[in-house]
Order: sequence, then structure tokens, then C-alpha cells
Amino acid sequence: MLKIGVGPSSSHTLGPWRAAERWIGELKTDNLFEQIMSIRVDLYGSLSLTGKGHATDYAVMLGLSGADPETVPVENIQQIIDTIKSTNTLDFNGERALVFNSNHIVFNKEFLPFHSNGITFTATTIENKAISSTFYSIGGGFIIKEKETEVTESINISEFPYPIQYATELLNYCTEKNVPISEIVLENEKTLRSEEEIDTQLLRIWKTMQECVYIGCHSEGFLPGGLNVRRRAYDLHQKLKKNFDYDTPENWMQSIRQTEVKFREILKWVDCYALAVNEVNAALGRIVTAPTNGSAGVIPAVLMYYLTIENHEAAFKEIKQFLLVAGEIGSLFKKNATISAAMGGCQAEIGVSSAMAAAALCELLGGTPAQVLIAAEIAMEHHLGLTCDPIGGLVQIPCIERNSMGAVKAINAAEMALDRDPAHVKVPLDKVINTMWETAKDMNLKYKETSEGGLAISVNMTDC
Repeated sequence: MLKIGVGPSSSHTLGPWRAAERWIGELKTDNLFEQIMSIRVDLYGSLSLTGKGHATDYAVMLGLSGADPETVPVENIQQIIDTIKSTNTLDFNGERALVFNSNHIVFNKEFLPFHSNGITFTATTIENKAISSTFYSIGGGFIIKEKETEVTESINISEFPYPIQYATELLNYCTEKNVPISEIVLENEKTLRSEEEIDTQLLRIWKTMQECVYIGCHSEGFLPGGLNVRRRAYDLHQKLKKNFDYDTPENWMQSIRQTEVKFREILKWVDCYALAVNEVNAALGRIVTAPTNGSAGVIPAVLMYYLTIENHEAAFKEIKQFLLVAGEIGSLFKKNATISAAMGGCQAEIGVSSAMAAAALCELLGGTPAQVLIAAEIAMEHHLGLTCDPIGGLVQIPCIERNSMGAVKAINAAEMALDRDPAHVKVPLDKVINTMWETAKDMNLKYKETSEGGLAISVNMTDC
């Protein structure tokens, strides 16, 4: 649920990028890679309608070039793209030069039946034979093919000591073992890798989040794409940071702990953290999908709130606990609904991220497993029906601000859950997840990341 990648979109950027990598792997497995003479890429549905604004064409070219989203220097991305465009040549997987230009990526407005985000790679061989492979980007950077299930892509949950499909099962395990949610999640994770590997990966995720917030708070100027959106985290940070000296992200966090803790300042810091992440995301920076790129700011903002405001003594133990709980809550939505805005609107992105953050914060603040699930339910309940209507197909307006709103709602949801008696709760988490999915299916297609409704048509690029 928490992947390191490049902005601005997990479904429209990271997904197609990973699909290109996987297609190359298929060609190599079938001993066809060396026979390829030309490539065509067809984008369908939401990938086509908002693909330009989401840098889907960039992602395809980068994936076909062999660059990896976790490791490619983000400062080199534009140079790689410019080289392909100026030379009409693609360095296929970094191994073979092929003729390639912008006409080889085709934006088809029609939708494929299986999923809103379809991408088909077609190669022509030396023998003039066409070979095609179609993938679907299902949100959060996950990709599948039509005959696959999502379990095909990962481990079967039945292999876990505590197989979890629904929130009720998770709560039952916690009650039976008398342990917090994070411990159940950790035991399942240990089925896949050692605890040392788990700690290494979670620390890497946290460091990427921390660096992303830091970069966003210290980057001035305007975002790319044509909307002329000015970065706001920098200006807000300048007003909040006072005169403390620092030279690393860690020292920076220590300086924040010495600032005022009035409600307005706390609210502004949370806004600042969330804005910072999603401004980095909008500028094709490196972020952590949580559970998507478009909602990447909520979880780090809430975790930074806890570390800089609530608990100055917190360390990796609490960070690990937070990320384990957040990931598990996100997986419940992925298994039983969707985390794709193209399938469910923004409730599937900001709503899910807010639920993840609320649950994680609630456990750190001493909530019982039942209260943790209540926090997730409250956060999602008040995002139900949220549409996805990005202006100009860019992950900027209203996406960036929505991360701040999602973070604030998560904190409030956690506090409300801590004061709730689970015996009096009327709406269990499983019910709100199911409701979110039913709402998603009922939602008009123009409000599902197509830029064909809402703000996307009320406000034009020329207005900006």
C-alpha cells in the first residue's frame, strides 16, 4: 500500500510505468525482445482523458527506457524525455535504440470494458508480426491483466497466520490475542520477510516521506502544467518556522517542536506538511503512494503532526506502528472497494488515505483496536461521494488542497473515536467500505478522473 515512486499520479504515472517494465519482462521471457523493431502504445479511458495532465506519456517513455521510478534521479526526468523527443529515438530498456516519437503513444477516449485505466503495448517484430499485451492500472501503482485477480499479483492472504479480508476479522484477531492492530499486521508481514527487512523498508518509506515534506517546504515558485499554480507550502513554512537554525530534516523537525502550539498554528503546520508533499508530487518529484500519489500528503502530514506536536519523544517504534496500521486499513479498502479515482472518484483516494491516517493516529494515541476501526470509519464516512474533477487533468486543483482537508479530518476522526464507546457505534467500518464501493458504482463517469465534469469544466485553463 505504501510504494516509493514519482508523481503526479499512481494510477496514471506509476501504473503505466510499471506496466511498461512488466511488458519488457514478458518480451524477454518469450525471447522476443531482440526481435522488436517498433512500438505503439494505446491509452484508454481515464488514462487517455487525463493522461497528458498526469504525465502518462512521460511515464510510458520512462518505463520503456528502463528507468525505475524508485531510483531514477528526478532531476534527470525532463532530460530523458527531451532526448527522446528531439532524436525520435527510444533507448529500449537501455539496451536497444528504436525509432520512437509522440505519435507512437495514442490517446483513445473510449473505455475498455474491464477497467477505466487501460493501456495496450503493441510491438512489431523483424518478421512484421504484431504482438500486443494489455494491462490495467487499478490504483496505487498496482497493475493487472484482465484474466488475473488482484491476489495473483501478491501473496494469497490465506498464507498469512491471520488472513484478513474484512475489518471484523481483524478486530476478532486483536480481541482473541489481546494485541493492537499493528501487532497482527506485523505477524502477517513476517510471513513475507524478516523483521529486519520490514524495518529497513518501513524506515526507507518514512525517510522518503520526510524528505518529501522537507523539499516541499523549501521549494519556491510555480508548478508545471499550465495552471500557474504557485507553491504555497514554502510561503506558509516561512511564516511558521520562526528563527530556529537547522541543516537537516531531523534538525528541522526538532526546530518545529520549539514553535507555538496554539490551535491555529497546529492547523497551519498540518496544512503545510500536506501541501508540501503534493506540490512535490505535482512537480514529478519522488513521493510515497499512500495509498495513491494524488492522496500522498495525508499520511505524512498526520504522522508529522504526531511527531512534531503530539509526542516529541516518538521514534522509529511509533513510526513503524503508524505505517503498519495505515497500510492494513488501506488494504481493506483495496480488497473490498477500490483505491482508484478512475473507478471511485476522490473518495477512493483522499477518503481512503484519511481513513488510513485516522486509524494509525488513533492507535498511537492509545485507542483500542475497536476505536482504531471507528476512526477509519468516521474519516471515510465524511468523504463519501467525493468526486474527482481535476482542472486541466492536472493533479493540482482541487487535489493539493484536498490533502490538507483529508489530514485535518483524519486527526479529528481519531480524536472523536477515542471518545466513543464501541458498543454505541451504528456504522461499522465494513459497512462504510461497502457503501463507498456502491457509491463509486453509482457515480457518474464524468466525476471519475476524466476532467469532463465539476470544476474541470467550470474552470478553464484560460481562467488560470
